[in-house]
Amino acid sequence: MVLYARIPPLSSNFHARSACGERDVRGYNGLKPRLRYTVPAPMTRLFQFALQFTVLGLALAFVLVWFRPDLLPALDNAAAPAPDSYAEAVNRTAPAVVSIYTRTLVSEPLGMEFSDPLFSELYRDRVVTRPRQGLGSGVIISSDGLILTTLHVIANVDDILVALWDGRIAEASVVGADPGSDLALLRVELNELPVAPLSDNAGLRTGDVVLAIGNAYGLSHTVTQGIISATGRGHLNLAGHEDFIQTDTAINAGNSGGALINSHGEVVGINSAVLGQNTGAQGISFAIPAPVAQRVASQIIEYGQVRRGWIGADLADVTFNLSGQEGTQSGARITQIHQGGPAWRAGLRPGDVLVRADEQSVESARSLTQRIAGLEPGQEVEVEIIRGNQLFTTSVILMQQPPLHG
Repeated sequence: MVLYARIPPLSSNFHARSACGERDVRGYNGLKPRLRYTVPAPMTRLFQFALQFTVLGLALAFVLVWFRPDLLPALDNAAAPAPDSYAEAVNRTAPAVVSIYTRTLVSEPLGMEFSDPLFSELYRDRVVTRPRQGLGSGVIISSDGLILTTLHVIANVDDILVALWDGRIAEASVVGADPGSDLALLRVELNELPVAPLSDNAGLRTGDVVLAIGNAYGLSHTVTQGIISATGRGHLNLAGHEDFIQTDTAINAGNSGGALINSHGEVVGINSAVLGQNTGAQGISFAIPAPVAQRVASQIIEYGQVRRGWIGADLADVTFNLSGQEGTQSGARITQIHQGGPAWRAGLRPGDVLVRADEQSVESARSLTQRIAGLEPGQEVEVEIIRGNQLFTTSVILMQQPPLHG
């Protein structure tokens, strides 16, 4: 340890003795020299060693990154620049998107063709049968020919033709349908079919770029781009069970049943509906999430229908205050009950408020309905009920949901 003492100022007549003899401590210019402090030798060697070690480490790191750039930490996706093209994403999925053409024979009064009232009256009792054609899209989900599409594309039609990316055309048969989600499953007898990669939508976010691929106005494999505007949309009266992805992607006639893909080419949804311009809406479209479509297809294949739990009651949102607790709570009030159904058998009645189901709070009527629909028929659910000023618990054994008519 080096100690430095304070040195008193030198007087003008002070002389210092050195090895060369005596001389004044003043410099040659007549000024007093400044005191100089030197760094001890051990500290100098330590500093030089640290500097050399740092330079050597940086050089080694540079060499490693030069030959192995994958060692660099991944950049945040949010900060990544947008790609100049989505061609690779489209090329990954477009071959698995098909164009659907339907034909239906309809009977119409012959008199509707005439504008002249005399001819209309003369031929009003005569009927003519004509073919009515429709357009749609579909997504191949298995190499053995299974195709997902929307139910309203193929509902009540006589013939279904499917046109593939490579020019092949085949007649399709209906495997099954689910009016609750507006989905249908078709099959074609063809070999060497491309399969669309389905996403689990785990990281799907509002603002993500999406592209729609479909048979818009008969223009096969038309691609449009937009972003996700919202997820989990409901109360649209488009299907019995609604959990839509909302986008601003352009969806036109013939796009229904087509693929909604992300920037990696994975199918995140099946395009289903759009708010018409007659309502004043622009760029508001909806798609069925890919996980929902995958689950519906799997159950149609296994059971021939979608198995959904059903409580046998119509529910509405309600908020209330519990005595002794601050703030309001949410629940689902029974507005109508189906006699002989699960809720009726459990002793529930219109006006009862469901506040908990299987130890989970009821946030809304829609969330409870979706939760119950995701359970198997025959499963027992413990529910907590408020009736008047009483709070009690009972069990409801779910039934298979009755068929919905699309």
